Amino acid sequence: MDKVRYGVIGFGNMGTSHCRSIHKKQVPKAELTAICDISQERVMAAKEEFPDIAVFDNASELFKSGLCDAVIIAVPHYDHPGLAIEAFGAGLNVITEKPAGVYTKQVMEMNEAAKKSGKLFGIMYNQRTNPTYQKLKSMIDTGQIGHIKRISWIITNWYRPQAYHDSGSWRSTWKTEGGGTLINQNPHQLDLWQWLFGMPDKIKSFVSFGKYYDIEVEDDVTAYMEYNNGTTGTYITSTGEAPGTNRLEIACDMGRVVIENGTMTFDRNIISEREFNKTNTEPFASPECWKCEIPVQGSGEQHIGIFKDFTKALVHNTPLLAPGVEGIKGLTISNAIHYSAWTNETVDVKNFPHDDFYNILQQKIAASTVDKSHFVQKVADTSDTY
Repeated sequence: MDKVRYGVIGFGNMGTSHCRSIHKKQVPKAELTAICDISQERVMAAKEEFPDIAVFDNASELFKSGLCDAVIIAVPHYDHPGLAIEAFGAGLNVITEKPAGVYTKQVMEMNEAAKKSGKLFGIMYNQRTNPTYQKLKSMIDTGQIGHIKRISWIITNWYRPQAYHDSGSWRSTWKTEGGGTLINQNPHQLDLWQWLFGMPDKIKSFVSFGKYYDIEVEDDVTAYMEYNNGTTGTYITSTGEAPGTNRLEIACDMGRVVIENGTMTFDRNIISEREFNKTNTEPFASPECWKCEIPVQGSGEQHIGIFKDFTKALVHNTPLLAPGVEGIKGLTISNAIHYSAWTNETVDVKNFPHDDFYNILQQKIAASTVDKSHFVQKVADTSDTY
């Protein structure tokens, strides 16, 4: 196709942003042709801002309209897979916002529907466009840092006060959001973890639910990960720390890589630590190490970059940077962290108990006691926000 006609499902924070990006011609060969939201207030807002665009209050009608080649799903988390499956059934290409879903069972169904449809499927993992993480991935894939011994990611700069949790009726409950910081703020980092380092084999977690806020879902997480090749990792995240930290540290045979405050440094051994250890005879010696600052500029094109990549793939049949079927990987890590906390067990990630997780989640939903009747509705329920 010459041009890709996009429809946006969900005119909340992210959906509105996506509409504006495409309508302003920031994505070559892309055209905004339809918008949908179930809220009449948001429907009216969409019509006012985009009077030349068709606006629907029912996603099925948009799917059947013939106005779109692809749709962007930007609604609350539980609805991502169902809408994607329906869109594939209508012969449409799909980009879904993160996360792919709330539980792996529904995402496996979505992936199967995408496969059967033969349509293009992408996910808004915009952090894959960040040149810092792209550079790190290249260094790992080409063997420049050698075997990875330990990974430590502390990402606690997600501070969200109680007012944030109170800003929408769908936020911070098992029933409507499906989790807390893991399912809302952290999907990008969990995706980057598996994209850079691969899927861990085992996970043991320690999670607090409503530690800092009047919520029922997690707001403080520490997860320990093991790989069969000997690599270990810790992942620490929270929405209750201010100012918080974002530091990724990788200990490897060739030294140490640190990403923090927008810079990447490589304390590089001139010889692999394992090779040094084989020949060294001095009790307190260590390899000579050079401190190198890895040159990286900018933060990438983020959401627009994913749109450009997806549009290019439709027009020119190029491979996707963020295939939608990979959304299940980061979600599996997220689900495994929850499952470990709920059961106090170490989780076998490659044999993840999808059905058992789903059953426990249903129990959490049924036992939900949070009363949101007093909450101030500042964000549309159909929004997908960070």
